[in-house]
This record gives sequence, C-alpha cells and structure tokens, in this order.
Amino acid sequence: MIYTLTLNPSIDYIVEVHDLKLGGLNRMNRDLKLPGGKGINVSRILNQLGATNTAFGFLGGFTGRFINDRLQEEAIRTDFVTIADDTRINIKLKHGEETEINGLGPAISSEESEQLLQKMSGLQQGDIVILSGSVPPALGADFYDRLIKVCKQAGAEFVIDTTGKALMDALVHEPLLVKPNHHELAELFGVTIETREELITYGRRLLEAGAKHVLISMAGEGALFITQEEVHHANVPKGVVKNSVGAGDSMIGGFVGTYVLNGDLLEAFRTGVASGSATAFSDDLATRELIDELRTQVSITKL
Repeated sequence: MIYTLTLNPSIDYIVEVHDLKLGGLNRMNRDLKLPGGKGINVSRILNQLGATNTAFGFLGGFTGRFINDRLQEEAIRTDFVTIADDTRINIKLKHGEETEINGLGPAISSEESEQLLQKMSGLQQGDIVILSGSVPPALGADFYDRLIKVCKQAGAEFVIDTTGKALMDALVHEPLLVKPNHHELAELFGVTIETREELITYGRRLLEAGAKHVLISMAGEGALFITQEEVHHANVPKGVVKNSVGAGDSMIGGFVGTYVLNGDLLEAFRTGVASGSATAFSDDLATRELIDELRTQVSITKL
C-alpha cells in the first residue's frame, strides 16, 4: 500500500483577474476551488495512474469537509484525523503573473497529533509512505523525525519531499527517494550551482548521506535521476505552461506509482517527468490521458 501524508492541507482557491487594480474593486474572470496540499496532490496523481493509495493527514471544519468530499468523489481512500480548527485556504491570484497568499495552518493539539501517529502504527513491511510539505508550527520541528521512526519500525519505505533541515535530517534514515529542484539543492548546501555537473556532484552527496535515489527537477532543462550506479537525464515535453502548482508533487506521484506497479526505475523516471509536465500544462492536476500522451515525448539519456 502507498500512503501519502499531508500535515497542512488547504483548499487552493484559484482566482483569475485580467486587469488587477490594487486598492480598487476587482471582479473575477474565473475561479476554481481545488483540494490542495502536497501529499493530497500526490494521491490524486497516483489515483490517475491506477496506484491504490490512502491519504493521511489532518482536516478540520467546513474546509476540511470540502477536501475530503472531493477526494472521495475521485475514489481516493482517506483516513484523516479530524481536528477542531479549520483547514486553511490558499489563494492563487492569476493576473498576468501569479501571486500566492497562503493561509496560516490550523492549531493542532497534542491529542490530535497522537491520533495520527496511532493511525500510522498500522503500517506494514513493504508499504511506502510519502511525506510531503511543511510541518505546522504546532507540531514541532521534530515531527517528521517521529513519523520516519514509525515507518522504519514497521519496515515501511518512505519518500520525503521537503526542504532545509527537515530534509537533511531525514537522509540518515535512507529515504527511498528525495526530489529537490535545482534551486532547493543549492540552498541545501549553501552554494551557487551553475552547471549540470555541479548538480550531479551535490545530488551524489545526498546519496552519500543516505538517500537511495535522487530526482532533481531543472524546469525547462529537464530532470536528473541519480542512483548509486548511474545518472540519467530526461528532457521536458513541449507544451504551454498554465499552472505552477503541483508539478513537483505530480512528478513524485508519477515516479512512485509506476515504480510500485512495475518496478522499473527508468520507466518510473519517465512517467514522473511526464506527470510533472502534464500538470504544468493543465488548469488542475494532470489526467492519465495527458500523462500517457507526454510520456512518449520523454527521452532518457544515460550520462
């Protein structure tokens, strides 16, 4: 079983205003409300690929009910902890460029956090848990470490998609996959990275620290997939970018879903790149049809 974990979900409220007037009255040209949060995005892509999964995390209030209802409409299994506070709303304001206004995360009590840890105690050997996104301040900086220890005790693999100290601290526990983009990788090591060779050098340092596989997204320059034995590069399919939200999550969903279904790492890499691109070219997350179409455009080269 694949499990996704979203500690701080949201409703992503996408608002399009063609001629934004600051300080004046504006009318929307279009709006869209979507279930949001990195792990939730991964669950939706896994579902498109036919990879059964369960979404874990915290949901509360009318906003939380909206998210849970939407996921169940898509036939995604959910097992969230119900919290007293409302799940947040994130505003994505499109006005030629995109402005994001992210809501504050809800307060989460110690009893609610313990409920989540209790749910995860049912993990089994061979399960894969995808830990995505930031940790709400109420949970404490060490909460990912506590979750990872639960995974390891059960013999489950984990993927972690976060940044900074939380990511570096997780490496010693040997995550199945980490996926920094090129900017995040430079920030991790406090350096400026200007060449593909430098990306590979620092990607290998993540392997040396414990990661089993490293996936580095490079926007229009494609992506790198680094293992202990090999390095591969994938190009990016052609298309018009419409959406900056969820492309990285889609890449993880495409990779993990394909890897679980057929065990082929390079096909997982190919599908991950196609899934990330398909979301970037869509108003919402990628559909199976577009992922399949773009997969044929992804060429993988061994470096």
